[in-house]
Amino acid sequence: MFSTLASRVRRPSLMSKVVKDPTTLLPLFEDGMYMGWSGFTGVGYPKIIPIMLAEHVEQNNLQGKLKFNLFVGASSGADTEDRWAKNNMIDRRYPHQVGKNIQAGINQGRIRFGDKHLNTKDKPKSHNLDVVIIEATEITEEGFIVPGASVGATCELIQMADKIIIEVNTKLPSFKGLHDMNFYHRGANRKPNLITRVDDRVGMTSIPVDPEKIVAIVESTRSDATTPSEPMDESAALISGHILEFFAQEVKQGRMPASLPPLQSGIGNIANAIIGGLARGPFSNVRVWTEVIQDTFLDFFDEGKLDIASATSIRFSPECFDRFYARWNDYKDKIILRPQTISNAAELINRLGVVAMNTPVEFDIYGHANSTCVMGSRMLNGLGGSGDFLRNSKYSIMHTPSTRPTKTDPHGISTIVPMCTHVDHTEHDLDVFVTEQGLADLRGLTPRDRAREIIDKCAHPLYKPILTEYLELSTKACMKDNMMHEPHMLRHAFDMHLNIKDKGTMRIEDWNVSK
Repeated sequence: MFSTLASRVRRPSLMSKVVKDPTTLLPLFEDGMYMGWSGFTGVGYPKIIPIMLAEHVEQNNLQGKLKFNLFVGASSGADTEDRWAKNNMIDRRYPHQVGKNIQAGINQGRIRFGDKHLNTKDKPKSHNLDVVIIEATEITEEGFIVPGASVGATCELIQMADKIIIEVNTKLPSFKGLHDMNFYHRGANRKPNLITRVDDRVGMTSIPVDPEKIVAIVESTRSDATTPSEPMDESAALISGHILEFFAQEVKQGRMPASLPPLQSGIGNIANAIIGGLARGPFSNVRVWTEVIQDTFLDFFDEGKLDIASATSIRFSPECFDRFYARWNDYKDKIILRPQTISNAAELINRLGVVAMNTPVEFDIYGHANSTCVMGSRMLNGLGGSGDFLRNSKYSIMHTPSTRPTKTDPHGISTIVPMCTHVDHTEHDLDVFVTEQGLADLRGLTPRDRAREIIDKCAHPLYKPILTEYLELSTKACMKDNMMHEPHMLRHAFDMHLNIKDKGTMRIEDWNVSK
C-alpha cells in the first residue's frame, strides 16, 4: 500500500513544486553538467529522473552526445548508472561504482573514474554541482529531507548543489527517526564530532534544504534494485570460523572486551558469513560501527546479541527488505544511519576502537593489499571505505579465499602473491590476514617473519611451496647487496601474474632463477 504524496510532503508550500510529468524537466539537463545523486551501495538512489534521461537518450539516439559528470556517495542501481554507462552518458564518475557496463567504460577509457576514499571531503575543482537529485521518504514540515535506506554523501551534495530535484518515494515507509545528520564543515579549527559511543546521536533526523534551490518534486514508486544474497559457501564459513576463534582468543587474553569492540564489516559473501557466524556465536551486547548493514544483521538482531548498528546504508536483498519492513518496530530503534563523512571518519573509527574487516583482490607475502585493480590495471569497483577503516581501526583484518578459479584451473589464481600489482593498503596499516586455510596474526612481526606467517597460515597447499621458494630465492639474492628488509627479485616478482596470460594459471613450474 502506497502513501499519498501529499501525506509525505508535509510542507504545503512545496506542493507547488510537484511535477507530474518528469519529461517536462528535460530542458534542465545539458551535456557536460556536473550532477550529484543520493544513494549508497545500490539503495536510496533516485530512479525516476535518471531512468527518464536514459529513455530520452535511447529514443533519440543521443548516446555519447548527452554526458554528465556524476558524483554519488558510492554505487547506485544497475537500472540507473549502469544503464547510463551502456548509453555512454557518463563522462566522469566519482568516487565508487559497481556494474558491468560502468566498469567496461572505465577500463576502455571512455569514463574518467576518480577512485577516492569515501571519507574524503572532495568536490569538483572550482565547480559546484549543477543539479543534485535526491530520493527522500518524507519532506518535513520545515521543508527538510528525510532520506531512505542510505545517507551516503547526500548532505555534502546538497551543500554543493545549485539546483535540487527531490524524488519522494511513497512506496517505502518514512524513515524519519533513523538518521543522525551532522554536516561537514570545511576549513581549519573544526570542532570534533562528539561521539564516544556507537549509540550517541549528535545531529538532526533530517537534512535542511534551501527551498529556493528546489526546482522540482517528483513522486516515485520504484523499489531499489537490490539482488538476492549469495549463499554462504564452505570457504566463507571457514573464514568466519577462523575470525570468531581469533576474537575468542583475544577476549581470553584480555585484549578485547567480552562484548567485542565495535565491528565494521564490508559487503559481500564473506562479510555476510562473518556476521551470520556472530549471530550464532558466543558474543552478546555487540555494537557495530560500519558502512553497510546486510542481510545477516537481521539474524544478529533476532538472536538478541546485537544491541545497536550505526551505518550509512542498509543494503538488504529484496526478501530481507520485506522482513525489515514487516517488523519495522522491532528494528527501527536499533539502527542509526549517518552521512559517510561521519560513518567513515578517521577520528571516530580511531576513538571507538573499531575492528575493521574487508576483502581484497590480493595481498602479498609482506602484508600489502590490493582492493581495486586486477593485474594492476583493470578497475573493479573502487576502494570504497575499506581504507578509511583499515588505516584507522584498532584491528585491521583482511579476509579472502586463498585461491580463485580461472577458465582452465579451479585454483588458477592465488590471492597471495609475491608482490601486489597495485597497493591500496600498505603493510603499515594491516594486522591480520585470513583465508579458509587459516589466520595469520602479523602484529609485532618483521617483514620476513610476516612472509613466513602468511605463507604458512594462509596460502593454499598448491601455492605454499611456490611462494616459499620465492621467499628463499629473494633472500639469497638480496643478502649479497645488503637489501634484506623486504627481499624481492624484481625480475620475477610478477611471474605468477604473467603466467596467467600464457597458461591460464598462477601455478608456475619454475622461477627460472640460477640457483
